[in-house]
Amino acid sequence: MKLNLFKTYCLLLFVIFSGMQASAKSKQREMSDREYWANSCYAMAKPVLQAMSKGELHKTMPLEVSPIWDGRSKEVSYMEAFGRLMMGLAPWLSLPDDATPEGAQRKQLREWALKSYANAVDPQSADYLLWDKEGQALVDGAFIASSFIRSPKQLWDPLDSITKQRYIERFKAFRNFNPPYTNWLLFSATIETFLLSVHEAYDPFRIDIALKKINEWYVGDGWYSDGPNFAFDYYSSYVIQPMTYEILEVLQAHKTSISNPRLSELVKTRMQRFGEILERLISPEGSFPAFGRSMTYRMASFQPLALLAWKGILPETLSEGQVRAGLTATMKRMFGVEGNYNKEGFLQLGFAGHQPEIADRYTDTGSLYMTSVIFLPLGLPANHSFWTAPAQDWTAKKAWSAKPFPRDHASK
Repeated sequence: MKLNLFKTYCLLLFVIFSGMQASAKSKQREMSDREYWANSCYAMAKPVLQAMSKGELHKTMPLEVSPIWDGRSKEVSYMEAFGRLMMGLAPWLSLPDDATPEGAQRKQLREWALKSYANAVDPQSADYLLWDKEGQALVDGAFIASSFIRSPKQLWDPLDSITKQRYIERFKAFRNFNPPYTNWLLFSATIETFLLSVHEAYDPFRIDIALKKINEWYVGDGWYSDGPNFAFDYYSSYVIQPMTYEILEVLQAHKTSISNPRLSELVKTRMQRFGEILERLISPEGSFPAFGRSMTYRMASFQPLALLAWKGILPETLSEGQVRAGLTATMKRMFGVEGNYNKEGFLQLGFAGHQPEIADRYTDTGSLYMTSVIFLPLGLPANHSFWTAPAQDWTAKKAWSAKPFPRDHASK
């Protein structure tokens, strides 16, 4: 009798446990793409911003550098982490507060971010960033400026007057640094463009020369050369396409003497073509080719596609449903691998997992937060068609499953 009761009890526990597992799996299946993106973004941002808002980023963020580290000050890592992260988060944090779980995430991150911005330029803060002594500061100073350009009302306007003045002084001080004739020209141009956007004195030459050189370096079919020599990598994604487009967008809005509507349209068309190419690089399984420098920037390879979606200028050849589905599949494929984060939640060197051996000589923990730019479409509200459109197969998935798919073409 006791044995039968014991068996019945065990069976009951098994049924309850199985039901709990099924319920958990069901909830996991029901998570929308937007919920997955928002949760992923929050998880990536929280360790950095929570610590920096308290002036504790230097104390808590581990410093992992490339095995072939070039010897520059490792202090650059903190500025990289903050600037790159905020460039990706800015559109999402620009949405208004609401009572949803996602709204709570956004509000918390925005509060941490505003405190972090202040600490970044406060000489008395333990998290005062390395604004000089290393040329790398120009790069990540530009990324911070880009975050202000992408969300001025929520990230720049609320800052106190002292903090704003400190940023303006730090940005103007970068004029003492002459960037090499590479994508670095765009970093100087972005900083000057931000100064223009807040009605500060700006240097139009630094903007104009960058735009002219980048235009000269266009090699066709959506691709730019990073300087006089072409390199087969994703720098058209990481820097060239997005920064060029957004600089021209600000110039156009302010109707400056160096505004160029024709170039603006040309740059948009080129980025749309490049977006088509990027979408075709997503395999049916959600992977994409790992080639060129800076592969540790992970999903930043798709920044132009994310930017096109956020700005509402996807080419007619790409539906919102297929772009969202393709990017979501890639995100899940990459971040579903163990080792992308350490036990404290900070990113680790690697592409899909922890792979320090692929890090370039300039790569450190902070560099990795470039991947946050994939979250730009979170700047679209939850009821936007990018999020509500039915998911569709992306091009490679159609091609490899015997379904009709569009013929490709080259552009000028």
